[in-house]
Amino acid sequence: MTPAAPTTGRTYRYYEFVMVAFVTILICSNLIGPAKIAQIDAPLFGVLTFGAGVLFFPISYVFGDILTEVYGYARSRRVIWAGFAGLAFASFMAYVVVALPPAPFWQNQAAYETAFGSTWRIALASLIAFSCGEFVNSFVLAKMKIMTQGKWLWSRTIGSTIFGEGVDSLLFYPLAFWGTGIIPDDKLPMVMAAQFVTKVGVEVLFTPVTYKIVAWLKKAEGEDYYDRETNFTPFSLKT
Repeated sequence: MTPAAPTTGRTYRYYEFVMVAFVTILICSNLIGPAKIAQIDAPLFGVLTFGAGVLFFPISYVFGDILTEVYGYARSRRVIWAGFAGLAFASFMAYVVVALPPAPFWQNQAAYETAFGSTWRIALASLIAFSCGEFVNSFVLAKMKIMTQGKWLWSRTIGSTIFGEGVDSLLFYPLAFWGTGIIPDDKLPMVMAAQFVTKVGVEVLFTPVTYKIVAWLKKAEGEDYYDRETNFTPFSLKT
């Protein structure tokens, strides 16, 4: 397949479906997962304690890789902004619903606050870390695709995730928890490192699936975009 830029205004059969999957996974992993702290006894590793959302959030990076690899950075950028808007609205809605005074006969307010009552600081940290991490992930993958001439897909999906998830973790935990006492400050580096390794591990685990989806989409869409003349500013919705 000859790597060529897509025609301006071109439509795709599956682009919107990938966008919906990305935004859905992003919102669910940030809204449903963080409220539960899970603990498992894993062979070789021993007892592992982690926020349940960490199992699913990296899948959004998998879809980010797929979007950039097939459709290019500019179209991936639009999806990242769609995810940002969706996550921002979900956080605002959760704040409003939790803040509404409960009816006297409704006894579940405390449980509801535990599940959906993230503080403004955690919500803001999540938005900042997500957007920065995803843009770094997409940028690195697009540049690596040109450097590798489209070969070794695994190297750029994993490599871009290392940079993207690294930025995400480095931003989120200090912004959300430093000085709050929720996580002791001296434990933050350990938590960040554990979450980073887990997220990258999920990306590695999903590599065979990524290969199959990318190959199928490239064939179905007739597209294999190379970002040779792309404007990489994140502050645009142009394709």
